Amino acid sequence: MNFNISGLDELDIQILDILVKDSRTPYLEIARQCHVSGGTIHVRMKKMEDLGIIKGTKLIIDNSKLGYDVCCFIGIYLDKATAYLNVLEELKKINEIVELHYTTGEYSIFSKVICKSISHLQELLMTKIQIIDGVQRTSTFISLSQPIDRNIQF
Repeated sequence: MNFNISGLDELDIQILDILVKDSRTPYLEIARQCHVSGGTIHVRMKKMEDLGIIKGTKLIIDNSKLGYDVCCFIGIYLDKATAYLNVLEELKKINEIVELHYTTGEYSIFSKVICKSISHLQELLMTKIQIIDGVQRTSTFISLSQPIDRNIQF
């Protein structure tokens, strides 16, 4: 590999590659695989955290086992671009929204939503999202499956 991403070198990329495959890999195991000391891994991890490359770790939950069987994407049309900040603040209050993107193209905002059922989704749309001042209308896409869920590979 020949990388120079945001001040990263081969070792940094190697560390990220290991962690992307299994974020629970212990530092000493990473050090063994990279043929460096555990202290070196700690220093490199701190550097990547300080650069904002590593933002933390994430627990992955099987939402369906907790009763949240519906995953969907909602495209949100705004009345006008100036409504964005107000709408964003209101959308942040909705726990079922697990991702939110400010986008170009057809929608102003594109969100990923997890619900317990179709009726839960309908209630969410009617009583929480579509009533927000500045939201003109929405368009909803229900996910049937998620065959790929991964980080970028190096």
